[in-house]
Amino acid sequence: MHVTTRLLPGLPSLRRRSEYGVILDAFAKGCNRFGFRLVEYSVMSNHLHLLVEAKSREALARGMQGLLVRIAKALNKLWQRRGRVFRDRYHDQVLKTPRQVRNALVYVLHNAKRHGARLRLALDYYSSAAHFAGWRKQLSVRNQAAKVTANAQTWLLMRGWRRRGLLSVEELPRVASG
Repeated sequence: MHVTTRLLPGLPSLRRRSEYGVILDAFAKGCNRFGFRLVEYSVMSNHLHLLVEAKSREALARGMQGLLVRIAKALNKLWQRRGRVFRDRYHDQVLKTPRQVRNALVYVLHNAKRHGARLRLALDYYSSAAHFAGWRKQLSVRNQAAKVTANAQTWLLMRGWRRRGLLSVEELPRVASG
């Protein structure tokens, strides 16, 4: 499942080292709970893209609620403020085919390119790309953050998408992940 959630307008960028650090901590603590697994992510300035697995709609709702509350509390503490951080609702798209999952992987892992970010490396530092095991070429990444995601357990996210070919660092994401 591809999940997107947005910040309320006017809040600081999530693509700063301190903000990213508290988000990674929240990911590590909330990546595998309630039948919900966070598998891949991309942190953009004002939104998050997540590839998740959930046993049910209830597991998705509980897992996302827990994760977003954890992130919001940490960001509010960092920003020395109170109140809502995320918009009311997240958007989710159920991925049903290997092609959809592969497209979503490209979209999430390369989302910074879609938004015009200039990357020093071929991979976005603010994503789980450094830990992703499905690149065509073996990559060596220095100073990467610790892995803060759960391992995929569904066939589509573990192996199914590979039927459509491994990912290239040069690929550009499409407009939609479907």
